[in-house]
Amino acid sequence: MKKIIRSATVPTSLNAFCRGIASLLAGEGLEMVAVSSPGQELDEFGRSEGVRTIGVPMQRRISPLKDAVSLWRMWRVLRRERPDMVHSMTPKAGLVTMLAAWLARVPVRIHTFTGLVFPTSTGLKRRLLMATDWLTCACATHVIPEGEGVKTDLKNNGITHKPLRVLGYGNIRGIDLEYFKPMQAPEKSESAFTFVFVGRIVRDKGVNELVAAFKRLHAEFPATHLVLVGQYEKEIDPVMPETIAEINHNPAIEAVGSQRDVRPFYAAADALVLPSYREGFPNVVIEAGAMGLPSIVTDINGSREIIIEGENGTIVAPRDTEALYRAMKHWVEHPDVPRRMAASARPLIASRYEQSYVRQCLIDFYKEVYASHLSVNKLNQSNK
Repeated sequence: MKKIIRSATVPTSLNAFCRGIASLLAGEGLEMVAVSSPGQELDEFGRSEGVRTIGVPMQRRISPLKDAVSLWRMWRVLRRERPDMVHSMTPKAGLVTMLAAWLARVPVRIHTFTGLVFPTSTGLKRRLLMATDWLTCACATHVIPEGEGVKTDLKNNGITHKPLRVLGYGNIRGIDLEYFKPMQAPEKSESAFTFVFVGRIVRDKGVNELVAAFKRLHAEFPATHLVLVGQYEKEIDPVMPETIAEINHNPAIEAVGSQRDVRPFYAAADALVLPSYREGFPNVVIEAGAMGLPSIVTDINGSREIIIEGENGTIVAPRDTEALYRAMKHWVEHPDVPRRMAASARPLIASRYEQSYVRQCLIDFYKEVYASHLSVNKLNQSNK
């Protein structure tokens, strides 16, 4: 049986993007081994998916000494496992895995960019991030951008000149339409309008602008509510202190923390708001749409590919509190507008991002690139 190693920096990413893949790969004669930073969540992933797991500590932040240790440990894993393919995602795992796989001479090396950090960075940090993305691409044999926007950024900024392929319509997880489907929320009020945000409560997700826009909106329309589903990150990209103060003291804002099941919060809302500065391909917009929820998003990669203006949501400029406020106000004043968009939301998502279709696109890609590798090998052998 051929072997593929899937790697991510932390087990959460394996849970998000690799769940359900192992059994499909086994049907194609591929054994999957999962690699990420060690911990209970990695062990649980291995048990639930029936795959072997290997822990390689990796730091999310830039840490030259620890990154060098991670590279050495990953190289040792690859030398021992001798996989036919490796497929990494998330920035640090991509850099470590692709470089280690190149050094270990793994024949097929695939990296998926689920998002890019450098376009919203400046100065030395931007140059460093671009250099690490360049090195990741240089060591990979195949590069998958999760969406057309990521593909454009990689090309236009000279990160790589290798052929880039977006699989399907973009998105690497797909949506389980039986799990995410419209459901009745008994506590939902017909007279109130509830916005929901799902994601990390950090600056780059536009939470500062969202809370500021909602504060102004609520002063005009007291029957509005904002629910924040996600956890704070105090060390990486925290929100402003005044944003936290408003969340804590405004009774119309409810911060519920991370939730294993986000469906009740989608069901109780009238609209999703995701005012991010950057995304790869935001799954929360797909989830909300599958549950019949329209979205207000920013004009960034991924979001602009999921939302069709006026059909299943609306698009505003990023970092623009005034534009976000006006969009939210318009929907509150004209509730027929989001209701009309809600009717289109699920059919559009189903036609593009249904999970079995997205997974099949990936399986077909694996078969194609491995067959191409075998053909090149045979050609090289015949020319010797």
